[in-house]
Amino acid sequence: MVPADQGGGMMRADLLTEPITGLTEALAVVDAFDEVLAAGLLRPQPSQAAALAELADAVAASPLAALVAEAAEKAAAGTASEEHFTALVAARTALLGSVHDALAAAVGQATGRPTGEWTALSPGEPPAPNLPAAARAWLCDLARAGWRGMDHDLVAGATPVVSAMLSEPALRRLATLLDGFAAELAASCPGAGLERIPVRRWADLWSRAMLLTQPGATGADAVGTVTGRLLPLGVDLHEHPTAAQAQVHAILEPADGSTPRLVRAAVSVPKPDTVVGAGIWQLLRPHLSLLAAAGEGRAMDLTDMPVTAEGDLVWSEAHARVGESADPFATARVALATAVDAPVAPLYRHPIRLAAPVFLEGYTVQDSNGALVFTVAGLEIAVDTDRIPAASPLTARAVAASTACIGLLRWDAGAYLLQPLAVETRVKGKTVAVHAGAWAGGTADKLGAKAEKAATDAVAVLRERAGRLLRK
Repeated sequence: MVPADQGGGMMRADLLTEPITGLTEALAVVDAFDEVLAAGLLRPQPSQAAALAELADAVAASPLAALVAEAAEKAAAGTASEEHFTALVAARTALLGSVHDALAAAVGQATGRPTGEWTALSPGEPPAPNLPAAARAWLCDLARAGWRGMDHDLVAGATPVVSAMLSEPALRRLATLLDGFAAELAASCPGAGLERIPVRRWADLWSRAMLLTQPGATGADAVGTVTGRLLPLGVDLHEHPTAAQAQVHAILEPADGSTPRLVRAAVSVPKPDTVVGAGIWQLLRPHLSLLAAAGEGRAMDLTDMPVTAEGDLVWSEAHARVGESADPFATARVALATAVDAPVAPLYRHPIRLAAPVFLEGYTVQDSNGALVFTVAGLEIAVDTDRIPAASPLTARAVAASTACIGLLRWDAGAYLLQPLAVETRVKGKTVAVHAGAWAGGTADKLGAKAEKAATDAVAVLRERAGRLLRK
């Protein structure tokens, strides 16, 4: 990231300061509809009818106009059916998709990177419709009751549906979403006693689940293949009490000499809630050799590796081998500005999906009420240090002392945020790189080795207990 008069492989910060026409208004309509869901549509009130009318007006110039107008009218009267709820979800998704596209276009101008064209490949065979229909019926009942009207009996209705879906591979994405969503709701029941409701989050989860119940939405991911050199930029670790995911952001240099492109590779695993810190890498590491390569600063050579239209590598060890050394900061300085951003599938267009790899240098660091802020070319970007994994040598202190940063540019609550993946900092007069995924392939430093040993002991105990239970 540099001021407007400089070149190189860094981002034009000044282009992110320009206002986006209609963004605030679109988000206001979504917020109003989300409040409708919070109150429920069993006995709609005048304020809810007004919010539904605003949603219909917002898409009046689109092909959704007639469907959403009818759905808003039926919902305001308390007589909405499944098809009407689906139309309302489509309108909400379209509005958030337009916000995503506007933000992505602004980021694309700032980074100077083009976005690849969306090409829908042939999808897999869709699953049988009965289970998605059962899920959709439960979601509609949930919308009628609202978050403030839900109770344990209503939320428990998801359990048999999720159990039946788990045996169907094509429905596991929807099943996982419903399972997690229902667990959050169950932990908050009864809704009438809630002082604070995560309105946007629950509306997002509900809407996403409704979309995934539609025919064709949960089929197998369509894939092509790629061959070339994969240059890791950084690792984004997501941790949940019962699951973990590591996502490697990288640049692919195709073997045919075509334009480099940004891609991702991810692995997800279930985990006990007692495995935390460096122990998470022990669960993830065996399933993705790319983690070790990223941790060691090495490239990977790919041959006919499956890849989705969105740039997600469907990792197969048979199609990859470890390559030569590849410094992520050298990759960011030389190749990041010329790489093509992956397109986003229509159903996935949402502001929360924005996670653009960027390279920053020449910034100043400030502490604003305990939060780090990078300032460059007059733009202040909050640094989301909460996203830095505990299983990492990267710390907020290292970020505060940094001189260069590879990160993911995100957008939340009306502002851009930066999630650091790696930084360069000065230690005893030398420039040292510190990576969030440095321990992904193992560690030799004292702090990491201690955490790794503690995690190994915990995992060994859990495996021994699991074996004992199986023997019984």
